[in-house]
Amino acid sequence: MDRLGVRISRALPAALVAVAVLTGCDGTGLDGDGLGGSGLPDSSKPGDPATTGTSPLANPDGTKPGLGALTSEQDRAAARRLIEKVATKGRGPKTGYARDRFGYAWMDSADGVPLARNGCDTRNDLLARDGRGLRYRSGSDCVVIAMTLNDPYTGTVIDWKKQQASAVQIDHVVPLSYGWQMGAARWGKAKRQQLANDPLNLLPVEGSANSSKSDSGPASWLPPNKRIRCSYAVRLSQVALKYDLPVTAADKRAMLTQCGG
Repeated sequence: MDRLGVRISRALPAALVAVAVLTGCDGTGLDGDGLGGSGLPDSSKPGDPATTGTSPLANPDGTKPGLGALTSEQDRAAARRLIEKVATKGRGPKTGYARDRFGYAWMDSADGVPLARNGCDTRNDLLARDGRGLRYRSGSDCVVIAMTLNDPYTGTVIDWKKQQASAVQIDHVVPLSYGWQMGAARWGKAKRQQLANDPLNLLPVEGSANSSKSDSGPASWLPPNKRIRCSYAVRLSQVALKYDLPVTAADKRAMLTQCGG
């Protein structure tokens, strides 16, 4: 078992017994831990991460790596059924939103989600979950300093080093600002911290793709890699349903369209 497997095995029992009050991009283009900015590193090269990631339908808690494409009609039909369950409403004001309303970035103490309190911050948990060929800081089994990432959003493979931190950012599939406008403004602090640190809502992706998304919903932004768009809609739906968050009617239509609806 690798280091992440050990951390998952320690963290999952607590997550499974936790009562889910289950219940971002934050609109700044930054992931809150030095991974802001944009641009592919020189070592990026073509790839097909859609074939190597995990299907979101087989990854309901977000602890498995990547985001695999949904290509069969059976899976796409299941995707549409899931998306149909998501409620809709108009997008509210952004008044009062701040990133720290969801806790400090990449906290390890957001109870009620997988990988919490495993001794490693959320950002490094996600790099370890999705990265290959992991290299850790000397003396640490937590801090990732180099890896290869199959990026689902752009369909590229990124050879990442910590010195090029901005080349990989952690995307909140449901952006925190979007969540705030769709109901999280009325939540308690603990639930907002869960949304910000839940592996189900987090994907390491190419930096400029994450920056271009900002706090957009699917009606105005989708991953450049078309093969992954249905899976992206499913993952967003999984988060929305888990946290009882609606989406706008336009966003729901866009999500259904990606899965053939």
